Amino acid sequence: PGHAEGLLSVQDAGAQWAARLLDARDGERVLDACAAPGGKSAHMLERADIDLLSVELDAGRAERIRRNLARLGLSARILVADCRELSAWWDGQPFDRILADVPCSASGVARRHPDIKWLRREEDIGHFAAQQAGILDALWQTLAPGGTMLYVTCSVFDEENRLQIERFLSRHGDAELFPIDNRPDFQLLPNAEHDGFYFALLRKLP
Repeated sequence: PGHAEGLLSVQDAGAQWAARLLDARDGERVLDACAAPGGKSAHMLERADIDLLSVELDAGRAERIRRNLARLGLSARILVADCRELSAWWDGQPFDRILADVPCSASGVARRHPDIKWLRREEDIGHFAAQQAGILDALWQTLAPGGTMLYVTCSVFDEENRLQIERFLSRHGDAELFPIDNRPDFQLLPNAEHDGFYFALLRKLP
């Protein structure tokens, strides 16, 4: 009751960490890359008065973003594009904050999607890791100096998480890891209360 009227949203407790950790502030220009179905976009808009661009590769999933925001009475620009192809969507104006909730093995959400344990193959992890690296490198170009990017997966595998960030830092001398609760990053393991997520907060040096 009340969902269709926009009185509430349903979102995993682990996923709710993303908007809090990115901590977008009023007036900031924010990008939500790989944004469908729009739960994190909506959460950020509910927390602050931001100029939000939500980018999604799949047109059908982008429509879900539009419907979710409309249900909640929220507004953002929504573009259908591959976030790695900057010439197709970026206007050259840098973002203050970026949420990079990237495609992954989804190993952290197998509690709700048990088919993942049957459908995933070992070679899939390397494929996702390469895709994630491409997304990170592309989005980093759009982040303003002094800005922050939150890297998020729903994976529990180091190849997609800690090792991915270590490789990114080795490629980008203007990047530093910003601590999360006095930890370099944050791995949330799945349990009865929430799914598994990984978070790393990256800051671009001024």
